[in-house]
Amino acid sequence: MRPKFMANQPFLLPNYRRFQLMRFSVEEINNSTELLPNVSLGYEIFDHCSDTQSFPGILNLVLANGMIQPWVEPHKNLSKVSKVIAVVGPFTSTQALTAAPLFMADFIPMVSYGASSSVFSTKAQFPSFLRTVHPNKEVIEAIVSIILHFNWRWVAFLHIENDFGIDGRNLFIKRIKDTEICLAYTKSLRHDTDYSQIFKLIEAQRIHIIIILAPKTTAEAVIESAIQLNITNKVWIADDGWSLNKRLPKTKGIKNIGTVLGVSQPVITIPRFNDFISSSKSQTEPQQRMFCNQVCNCSSLSTEAILTADPSFSFPVYSAVYAIAHALHNILQCGSGRCNGNITLYPHMVLAKLKKSNFTLLNQHIQFDENGDPKFGSYSIVFWNHSGDAEEIGFYHFYPGVNFFINSSKLQWYTKGQVPTSQCSPECPVGHAKKQDGIHKCCFNCEICPNGTYIKSTDPSTCIHCKETEWSAEGSTSCNLRVVEYIPFTDSGAIVIMVLAWVLVGLTAAMSVLFAINYNTPIVRSAGGPMCFLILGCLSLCSISVFFYFDKPTASFCVLRFLPFLLFYTVCLACFVVRSFQIVCIFKIAAKFPNLHSWWMKCHGQWLVITVAFGIQALLLLISYSFNPPKPYNETVWYPDKIILSCDFHLKTFSGSIILLSSLCSLCFIFSYMGKDLPKNYNEAKAITFCLLLLIFTWIIFATAAMLYRGKYIQTLNALAVLSSLYSFLLWYFLPKCYIIIFQPHKNTKQYFQGIIQDYTKTMSQ
Repeated sequence: MRPKFMANQPFLLPNYRRFQLMRFSVEEINNSTELLPNVSLGYEIFDHCSDTQSFPGILNLVLANGMIQPWVEPHKNLSKVSKVIAVVGPFTSTQALTAAPLFMADFIPMVSYGASSSVFSTKAQFPSFLRTVHPNKEVIEAIVSIILHFNWRWVAFLHIENDFGIDGRNLFIKRIKDTEICLAYTKSLRHDTDYSQIFKLIEAQRIHIIIILAPKTTAEAVIESAIQLNITNKVWIADDGWSLNKRLPKTKGIKNIGTVLGVSQPVITIPRFNDFISSSKSQTEPQQRMFCNQVCNCSSLSTEAILTADPSFSFPVYSAVYAIAHALHNILQCGSGRCNGNITLYPHMVLAKLKKSNFTLLNQHIQFDENGDPKFGSYSIVFWNHSGDAEEIGFYHFYPGVNFFINSSKLQWYTKGQVPTSQCSPECPVGHAKKQDGIHKCCFNCEICPNGTYIKSTDPSTCIHCKETEWSAEGSTSCNLRVVEYIPFTDSGAIVIMVLAWVLVGLTAAMSVLFAINYNTPIVRSAGGPMCFLILGCLSLCSISVFFYFDKPTASFCVLRFLPFLLFYTVCLACFVVRSFQIVCIFKIAAKFPNLHSWWMKCHGQWLVITVAFGIQALLLLISYSFNPPKPYNETVWYPDKIILSCDFHLKTFSGSIILLSSLCSLCFIFSYMGKDLPKNYNEAKAITFCLLLLIFTWIIFATAAMLYRGKYIQTLNALAVLSSLYSFLLWYFLPKCYIIIFQPHKNTKQYFQGIIQDYTKTMSQ
């Protein structure tokens, strides 16, 4: 049948070439003595130029006995089937969507050579649809591979407003979701599209990469508009529908628009097709018209024009016809120069064999996957060179595995050698994080990663914190291990302090022996008598703490670093409180408060005070160590590149013990200050006052240093402060008395002490 000619439909030479190629394929098969030796294929061809005008032709194909039969179960009423056993085409996805449902009902196989929309891979909807052209997913993969290869990030996507274009856009958006590519602008194209507005928006967003997924006529309209509007410095990426366009690369001004890359089907030479076209052109006009259902002036076409037309989709047409022929070959059991003519042929039988296709055609192994998509073929990557030709510069192979390659040295960029760039924001310097600015991930501000963080190449938007054992400088891409610092036992400062501690122990032992030998002398009795041995013993026990300020802190080290000093130094201070009170009591309080003095002597008040102080401190320490004992602590705040090993001493937890020590120190200072005017040679209070001042001064210095410095030597300073606290009493209270015992024995007599007291009494009475 011959539909009415559609005057508004342009005559497309590539389509006419494919029309002739299908004729050639059928006739080549009919002339073959191997594929279908005694069988001739018949065919009907018409141009699907309009959905509405083409319906009569489609319906005519599915008629059975001149009528459209309702769908029945397979294998029933097989006599009432259409005269068609298979359909080649249609070319576009929209045309295929219109025609396919009419053939799917009776499982009439459709083998399309151009419909690439993803929907046809859905077998539940299109059970008898196969194709020899790759689906949109594959061409999108190839395009994205090109974009990633040249590190382009900021792209525009223009597509035809139909099923093919919309499907391609959706696949592109899905494909770039987990990449660094951003779709800056997308627009569907129609016959009345305002291209000036499109290019205005593209220029405003500084987009340099434009992808066009559209058929030949639409792509030509876009490129020609770009030339007219003087759009320059762009990279255009073409799909396989127009990448091998013969006219556009030679259009005047095409070089001004930039560089054109494309994804195309490989040009496979069809043997003897040139001879077929030459012989066809020798036929008369009426003979040629019988092959075309439209009124067209085909006689004006030269053989060269047809042969040099865009060869895209030539092999898909050729392989589609041959796939059907091979299916028939298998069904009809062809061999030995004959086919079995007794086999009744039905469309569903052809469909079953088509799905199992497995043959070689022009070095291509023809097979279909479970979705009816081809398991053969590849894409070529082409570049429109300055000679006006589509030059092959790479490939994208699908089978047996993906293999992508581009020979960049063949490219002639509009930038005169350098690969063009297309970015919303320039790449951040090393060590900077990308902070997204707006809705697009490609638009961002760069922020340098601060100390203690680093940036990973796999996550350029987040500054990641280093581990506690690591450090990094500002703007780092990795972390370095921190230097672990502590004071070992072998440190020179530690050795000196430990030697001094042993010296202190030796001095206390020597003084104890000296005091024991001279126990009944006035000096020893005035120094405290038996209390001296308690003080000296506690000073020795306090020195134990010094040894645990060195080496790597452990839980036991942290406990022993503070416990001996806090506990036994409390006893020392309690003894000096009692001793200060006794001195003042003898000279000043006894006469005014005789009862108090009598009770103090009767109840041994000095030992009672010492015992109570020791008991309270022991209880406070027991509570503190039970709830929150000192434990090893890594100081990581003060020095970013170091870890200082120390002990975590909680002042709040041990506040009771500190307050008790401070209270004893205050009482001792008050009592000793009250005795500042006592006899010069018998003034124990002055010695105690000086020791306390030295003690307070020592810990003020240490507290100031601890607030300003947290390095490893703070442990040495702490041990030194403890040692200074012990030596203050040893050197300034006990050592002078030892000197008198050894070198001034005349002052260590009862007569000497009684004389001093009598002189003080006379002075006070005057």
